[in-house]
Amino acid sequence: MKILVAYYSRSGHTKEMAQAIAKGVRNEGVECDLRDISEVNVDDLLDYDALLFGSPTYYGQMAAELKKLFDDSVKHHGKLTGKIGGAFTSSGMVGGGGETTIFSIIHALLIHGMIIVGDAEMQHYGPLAIELPDEEAVKKCVKYGQKTAALTKKIT
Repeated sequence: MKILVAYYSRSGHTKEMAQAIAKGVRNEGVECDLRDISEVNVDDLLDYDALLFGSPTYYGQMAAELKKLFDDSVKHHGKLTGKIGGAFTSSGMVGGGGETTIFSIIHALLIHGMIIVGDAEMQHYGPLAIELPDEEAVKKCVKYGQKTAALTKKIT
C-alpha cells in the first residue's frame, strides 16, 4: 500500500503542509512518497492506492503546474477509479479562495472516479492554511494524513 502526497509550492507554505500530511501517513505505518509536482509523471499516478494533491490558492483555483498534471491525466481516465483522493491548499487570507481551490482539485479527482476524504469535525474538504501553516494547521495536516492512511488501509 502506497500513498502519494504531491504539491506545488512557490513560497514553501504548501510544501510545509505536504510534509505534515506525509508525516501523518507514515505515522499510520503506510508508505508515502512526498513529491513536488514537477517530479510527478502522469503515469506515476497508477502506482498509488491514494493520491493527495496540494496547491497554493491562485485566484480561487489550483496552480497551473498542478492543473497541467490533471489535464495530462486524461490518458488514464477510468484507471484511477476507486483510489482514495484528497486536496489541500494554502491561501493568503481568510476568504481568499481556499475552499474553491480545494474544490477545483476535488472536481478532477471525482471525474476520475476517486473516493474523496472528507472530515465532519475539522476542515471538511481538506486542510487549508492561511499563509505559513501555524501549529494548528500543521496538526490538522498530520491528522488528515493519518485519516487518509487509515481509510486507504480499510479499502485496500
